Amino acid sequence: MNPTLIMVLCAVGGIVVGALAGVILRKKIAEGKIGSAESEAKRILDDAKKTAETKKKEALIEAKEEILKNKNEIEAELKERRNEVARLEKHAQQKEESLDKKIESYEKKEEALIEKNKNLEKREAELTDIIDQEIKKLEQISGFTSEQAKEYLLSKIESEVRHEAAMKIAEIEAEYKEEADNKARNIISLAIQRCASDYVSEATVSAVALPNDEMKGRIIGREGRNIRTIETLTGVDLIIDDTPEAITVSSFDPVRREVARMSLEKLISDGRIHPARIEEMVEKSRKEIDVLIKQSGEQATFETGVHGLNPELIKILGRLRYRTSYGQNVLIHSIEVSHIAGMMAGELGVDVMTAKRAGLLHDIGKAVDHDVEGSHIQIGVDLAKKYHENKEIIHAIEAHHGDVEANTIIAMLVQAADAVSAARPGARRENLENYIKRLQKLEEIANNFEGVEKTFAIQAGREIRVMVKPDAVKDDEMTLLARDIAKKIENELEYPGQIKVMLIRENRKVDYAK
Repeated sequence: MNPTLIMVLCAVGGIVVGALAGVILRKKIAEGKIGSAESEAKRILDDAKKTAETKKKEALIEAKEEILKNKNEIEAELKERRNEVARLEKHAQQKEESLDKKIESYEKKEEALIEKNKNLEKREAELTDIIDQEIKKLEQISGFTSEQAKEYLLSKIESEVRHEAAMKIAEIEAEYKEEADNKARNIISLAIQRCASDYVSEATVSAVALPNDEMKGRIIGREGRNIRTIETLTGVDLIIDDTPEAITVSSFDPVRREVARMSLEKLISDGRIHPARIEEMVEKSRKEIDVLIKQSGEQATFETGVHGLNPELIKILGRLRYRTSYGQNVLIHSIEVSHIAGMMAGELGVDVMTAKRAGLLHDIGKAVDHDVEGSHIQIGVDLAKKYHENKEIIHAIEAHHGDVEANTIIAMLVQAADAVSAARPGARRENLENYIKRLQKLEEIANNFEGVEKTFAIQAGREIRVMVKPDAVKDDEMTLLARDIAKKIENELEYPGQIKVMLIRENRKVDYAK
């Protein structure tokens, strides 16, 4: 055998033996450590068990103490609640006893009331029988049934009440009328005395005087060219008839009529009458009229002391110089209304300048009512709004004929001043036919009332005297009848100023000595 191989084998054997020895040695060491660890673990486990037992005993003791404490608290609370419940039960029992006593008392009272009601019903039945017997006796004595007696009493009471009411109304009316009449008479008479104006009565025609009748032919011109030119430029109608040395200018517009009249006078004075000259004179007359209109407006504001009017409104105001209403010059009428309204305002302690301004402008719509659609009141309101007049002035214009209710003292003063100015003798003209119709209507209204015998309209329709039948109308009923007639006249007639209603009742006894 090879010695190297032997040596190798011996080395390997040695290594194996060494390894085995090492493994055995390590095993013994490990077994020793494991035994030691098990002993330590067992010791630790025993200590933990002892500690756990101790903690467990302590926790049990603490839990028992807590339970005991809670038990004591609960028992104390239960005891307190039992005491409260006992107290409430006692209180409830006392209440119940009290209610029982009250119920018993009420039952006794109810029984007493039932007994009283029975007695009252019995007495009521007895009284009803007695009353019925008395009514029958009264009916036998008086000869009236109960219904007839009731009607008689009611008619008697009604008659007495009507009499007392009429007497009271007459007394109150007399008292207030005397006081109001005195105050109104003083105010209006003072205003009228302080304002005296002349009336200019104009119609829709103007007469132009001619130096001779030959001038008529020159005005007509060859084949009527001159008269056609005048009528075309001025918008008027020229009436050339048999009236000696005069021609008539006719137009509903007073300004146009005045322009035509002035133009004709200038042409007649100049002597040159042909279309070109006519056109020149018409234009010149228009300018002069415009100046006169402006001056008239300014003069009106100067006379009344009304300042601050819009210049265009002053021009429109001046146009009223050539406007008439019922024969009354509207500009003079407006100036007069302004003065009267201002004087009455001064007496009443109201704003004088506002009253004057409203009075001056109250008929401003009549200046342009030929050219603008609508009533002169609406036109005046529109003009006042256009030129920024204040609301009080606008309301006075709107209410001066009663189209709307007057809500201010100024509006009422303008109404009164307008009526005073229009009601003056000669201020307004009325044709005979309309005058007679108005008087007939006045008498007809009064004749329609029961108990009226005759009616007479006197004082040019300012007063109506009513003769009543003495057997149909009693003295105390005359006050009410006069009031009813006056109210119906107010509702059905239109008239300036006021109408006095006088009732006359008389009894005449006639006998003859034979």
